[in-house]
Amino acid sequence: MWPRTKMLSKRLVSLTVKGPAMTLSFKGQVAVVTGASRGIGLGIARELVQRGAKVCVTARGAEPLAEAVRELGGPDHAIAVAGRADDAAHQEEAVARTMEAFGRLDLLVNNTGINPFYGPVLDTDPDAAAKIFAVNVLAPLAWTRRARDAWMGEHGGAVVNVASVAGLRASQGIGMYGVSKAALIRLTTELAVDLGPGIRVNAVAPAVVKTRFAEALYEGREEKVAAAYPLRRLGLPEDIAGAVAFLLSPEAGWITGQTLVLDGGLTLGGGL
Repeated sequence: MWPRTKMLSKRLVSLTVKGPAMTLSFKGQVAVVTGASRGIGLGIARELVQRGAKVCVTARGAEPLAEAVRELGGPDHAIAVAGRADDAAHQEEAVARTMEAFGRLDLLVNNTGINPFYGPVLDTDPDAAAKIFAVNVLAPLAWTRRARDAWMGEHGGAVVNVASVAGLRASQGIGMYGVSKAALIRLTTELAVDLGPGIRVNAVAPAVVKTRFAEALYEGREEKVAAAYPLRRLGLPEDIAGAVAFLLSPEAGWITGQTLVLDGGLTLGGGL
């Protein structure tokens, strides 16, 4: 190896070792993560706290949220506000308490999603369809508006919406959920245009991730379901958390309005 090549090689190794810890730090920043008492949301909150952020986690259940706060390191690192994601009073309270506790709001992750109906789209109960859209589409819009008004509009920030591969193609049995996630992906692009340049808005679209929310899609037949994935496994919350952290970070500073597919290669081959 030529001396100059060797020097360059050593420098690259050094950057590889030191870079991520330096560039993906969220020290001094504050995030709200909705639907974060467990699963993907808690995984994202954990990732952000590990990288130095303070977080407010939300979900419906007070007790699971209290456990999540303990897991995240206690009130010095995290607070929790219980309530329904589509409830305006809850949204207002969560943002207000975040500002009161930490004094700012730099990052927002709209993770809450529901799917109360399984079956053909045409058979979806209208009330169920309305609730799906209220939580999966209109709530992220409202949370983003509140984050903008509270801090991001003046100081800048980043938003990540948790969509789904169900929003990218037909999803038999969970079709209305897929329609709502398609709308969320579209909402992401509109918000990116409306809120630039100060606020970046992106989305992730996971395939099946091993959480309680998705158990019905793989329970008792995980090996068969995973066989459709080129990487031969289902996702884990940490698979999503790392990607979300990247999109929120300055490393993604020239990325907005995009949806990052996180699917173990599933959509490459057209598997179910």
